[in-house]
Amino acid sequence: MKNKVLIKLEVPSLNETFDLFLPVNEILWKINKMLVKCVSDLSNGCFDTTKEYFLANKTTGKIYENNDIVIHTDIRNGTELVLFY
Repeated sequence: MKNKVLIKLEVPSLNETFDLFLPVNEILWKINKMLVKCVSDLSNGCFDTTKEYFLANKTTGKIYENNDIVIHTDIRNGTELVLFY
């Protein structure tokens, strides 16, 4: 699948990790919004969706800009991301 990447998403506030596919041609603010909704659904509503969350690369510590497109970042298959507020 060349249009998606498989990432590992860590959510420290839930002490959980999720393996998810991200579309490579999408803007990160949309991805961020989708991930917050997805994590909320997967945690049976235990995740607070009212806070502003950020995505960071777990390895490099880089915090991604909301207007970046996934394919123009260093996010590739196997990248470990952290969703935090």
